[in-house]
Amino acid sequence: MDVVSDAISAVRTGRPSSNRLTVRGSWCTRLAPYEGAGFHVVLSGGCSLLPDGGGEPVALGAGDVVLLPHGAGHVLADRPVDAARAGRAVPFEALTDPGALPDGEGPEVELLCGKYRLDRSRVHPLMAELPQVVHLPNRIGAHPELRSAVDLLARELDQRRPGSCLALPSLLDLLLVYMVRAWLARARTGAWPAVLSDPVTTAALRALHTEPAAPWTVDRLAAEAGVSRATLARRFTSLVGRPPMAYLTWWRLTLSATRLRDSDAPLATVARETGYGSPYALSHAFSREFGMTPGRYRELAADRGR
Repeated sequence: MDVVSDAISAVRTGRPSSNRLTVRGSWCTRLAPYEGAGFHVVLSGGCSLLPDGGGEPVALGAGDVVLLPHGAGHVLADRPVDAARAGRAVPFEALTDPGALPDGEGPEVELLCGKYRLDRSRVHPLMAELPQVVHLPNRIGAHPELRSAVDLLARELDQRRPGSCLALPSLLDLLLVYMVRAWLARARTGAWPAVLSDPVTTAALRALHTEPAAPWTVDRLAAEAGVSRATLARRFTSLVGRPPMAYLTWWRLTLSATRLRDSDAPLATVARETGYGSPYALSHAFSREFGMTPGRYRELAADRGR
């Protein structure tokens, strides 16, 4: 596994949900804050997004994609809105009722609006670093994989082909990967775009994420990255924010939590898969980090998923 895949897998739960919305005329709707991540794809037309908290309005055009990775509340409208109009916005749930859709004059806007369910109890720092609003405009030559995913989604929604119940969630999962990848490719600030552009740190992270249960040492990891122990320790710690072995411990426990949440594997299996010599060793480290036993964590995760 690579870091981006693991960072997303660690927080993703359940299946994404989506609504296709077609509106015309004057409209303004509010989406409440959400524990997961929200997204919008503008299939045709254009609109404006205003995030909560005094953020600047974002103009969205046909083919644009926007991700709200931390579930920020926001307003969508046919045109930029001020605070007074935003306060009169109707709830999004009301707008999805066909009988409540405005039917006035003006250009038609077609949107795909959806949500990803996320477990924020153990967010990878890469995902935590994403800004409140990630706007990915539709520009010729930019992010071709993302553009292809948007095109595939539009076709799947239009034609409702056999198998769409499987295809749509899979395409939405693919869309999330491409949105995060596109942000990393264009970001000019932040730690993790710099981390993943550094060949030494990337080689070390790839090794740790590919074989988290291996008996890693700084010397062995440095050999994997092709540098000295001192060089690896300096560059890794400077970019990632923690030493290599501290990151490995954190990732092993995060991976253990993910296994406990998403599977019914025995604790001995989880311990073996994540580099702990025994269930007792894992339970001791897990309780120190999470403040509860692995069994209790699994029970609470199951309750949240119901």
